[in-house]
Amino acid sequence: MRSLRLRLVLLLSAGLGLVWLISAWFTYTESRHEIDRLFDAQLAQSAQVLLGTTHHEIHEKIEHGESEVSISHEYEQKLAFQIWGGSRLLLRASAAPITAMADNKEGYSEIALNGQSWRVFTRWDARHEFMIQVAEPLVGREYLARHITFKMLLPTFVVLPILAVLIWLGVGAGLKPLQQLKQEVEQRKANRLQPVEIAGVPEEVLPLIQALNELFARLQQAFENEQRFTADAAHELRTPLAALKIQAQVAMRTIDNEARQKVLQNLLSGVDRATRMVEQLLILARVDPEATTVNHRPVDLRTLAIQVITEIEPLAYTKQIDLVLEEGFAHLVLGDEAQLSLLLRNLLDNAIRYTPIGGRVSVSVYDRQSVVLEVRDTGPGIPKDEREQVMQRFYRISGSGEEGSGLGLSIVKRIADLHGATLVLSDNDRGSGLLVSVVWPL
Repeated sequence: MRSLRLRLVLLLSAGLGLVWLISAWFTYTESRHEIDRLFDAQLAQSAQVLLGTTHHEIHEKIEHGESEVSISHEYEQKLAFQIWGGSRLLLRASAAPITAMADNKEGYSEIALNGQSWRVFTRWDARHEFMIQVAEPLVGREYLARHITFKMLLPTFVVLPILAVLIWLGVGAGLKPLQQLKQEVEQRKANRLQPVEIAGVPEEVLPLIQALNELFARLQQAFENEQRFTADAAHELRTPLAALKIQAQVAMRTIDNEARQKVLQNLLSGVDRATRMVEQLLILARVDPEATTVNHRPVDLRTLAIQVITEIEPLAYTKQIDLVLEEGFAHLVLGDEAQLSLLLRNLLDNAIRYTPIGGRVSVSVYDRQSVVLEVRDTGPGIPKDEREQVMQRFYRISGSGEEGSGLGLSIVKRIADLHGATLVLSDNDRGSGLLVSVVWPL
């Protein structure tokens, strides 16, 4: 059932129906209780009237052989009685059996007679000579209770369909703000992400509109980030592509094979740099969008470091760099293993790229009030006044001697933020170079 209006109408109608049934049950119960009291009183009154019959009248009927009596009143065929003198049946109504209808204890009781339930009232006279039992079938009481209940609830039963129609109209009017919101959102252009006006909005609809406004704000920020990212990427790719074009043109005009070979080698190096930049742009595009959470699972940083070092070790070998993992123990953090591998790979790639031939790059993982992943190198380091800027996209340190894309630390910073970790750049505490620390709070 996809219609909210129909769902509300059915729920409210079902609630009204349930209330009606409960009301019917209470009405029937109370009616039956009052009818029982009234009819019990009539039984007692009938017994009292019969006990008022004189001994002479009873004996007169017995002498005339009249042991059965027909009672002439509105319940003529529904009332039975017996008058006993000790263990002898002196007089009975035609509807009464010849055996005692109940025991000789005074009061009310219920019996089964001729397949029906009967209510019996037993009474002794003052001298305890005569006992009278007056009985009445319960079917009349049941019928009367049902009849009263039906008469009382029939009007409300007839009104229920009218109430259902009124509920349908009322729910439709109550859902009108949602319809207006739907129309407003439908009429919006794709680039119109201004907040929805909340003035006069019902309290129940307000959380939905607030959530929509928050979504619009996030989308607006995401679009702005995407536009800025696209503009930055286009700007950064323009220069290497222009250089590749120039080198290709030079190669085409060069006649000397040795000179052409050198130009082609430079061209291949430029292609490699452009390829690396595109790869990092794609990585940043995957990490950067509106991802505010990651797939949190326990990740052993030491095991992760072993895997990444094994992958990147050939790059260190080409520069004769000593790439080591310092001794330590397993340390678990919650995070996405693939993204954390990407984080460490970028840190090691930067460290190896900027560390001179024969240098040293080390990785350590430890736990001192917080879990820390550290990468040390013996490169030129980063000036203190530029350490915040190098975490921005496409920022490159002038005079570093390496042609990078300026995206590595930006990727690392984004992944660290997604994992609730802090990225810290400082001087290598064991000599020259840079120390990069990724700190997870406990």
